[in-house]
Amino acid sequence: MATNTSLKQSIESKPANPLTNVVKQQLNAQFKAIKNIVPRGVTPERLCRVALNALTRNEKLQQCSVETIVGAIIASASLGLEPNLIGHAYIVPFYNGKTKQMEAQLQVGYKGLIELARRSGQVQTIAAHEVYEGDKFEYSYGFDEKLVHIPCGEDDPEKITHFYAYYTLHGGGRGFAVMTKDQVNRHRDKFTKSRDKSGNVFGPWSDHYVSMALKTVLIKALKYAPMSIEPMESTAIEKAVAFDGSTITVSQNTPETEAVVIDDVVTVDKSTGEVVGGPDE
Repeated sequence: MATNTSLKQSIESKPANPLTNVVKQQLNAQFKAIKNIVPRGVTPERLCRVALNALTRNEKLQQCSVETIVGAIIASASLGLEPNLIGHAYIVPFYNGKTKQMEAQLQVGYKGLIELARRSGQVQTIAAHEVYEGDKFEYSYGFDEKLVHIPCGEDDPEKITHFYAYYTLHGGGRGFAVMTKDQVNRHRDKFTKSRDKSGNVFGPWSDHYVSMALKTVLIKALKYAPMSIEPMESTAIEKAVAFDGSTITVSQNTPETEAVVIDDVVTVDKSTGEVVGGPDE
């Protein structure tokens, strides 16, 4: 069984850094709560180690407030998704125009959403893909829904025309959603908080555009999933959607014997999983 000592040993091997040391102290202080919220099979020591790796490799993250960094790590832990490693989730910095400081937020990747959907036990298949110029792509909604995609072999990101996601359930239900590239771009421009002081987009939407676009269309598809897939607190999909793109703070003074209190400081539209109001709007 993991202990405070084992957690301390697992995360204190990182290079010395004033901010990193403070984050380590907070993670150690919150260890009991972290251990209680991580899903079965997730090792809190490894998750904290991965998160600290992300912190030491990102200079902009090192400019963020400690409370929001720890909050993003704990949110990631509660979902059982490792940040900034295999595309499950990202801890990204953004500039808060109201507080005039950099803050960290958790963004769930499309692979993370797929992982959470599979963990629910309700999903038989789930996937998301991009469509390129030259592909055979046909779809229709209504009573006779149809989705056909035959790739031509093109893989130039500049030639992407659409993104789509679909799922099938063990009980026989199924659904899909389609977005054009222009729709995805408008969505990004409206909702992304990861901008520098000049307004330029950075972070996952800049570094992992296709993955973020696939996540966006996945959220749209899952929005219409039958309720049987959505005892959401148990499957963690709703929690992932609520945390996604949110700034989460954790008090540095919370005793380790208390439960971690997570406070959103932005407003999230839970039907779409997107930020619709917040400190820098």
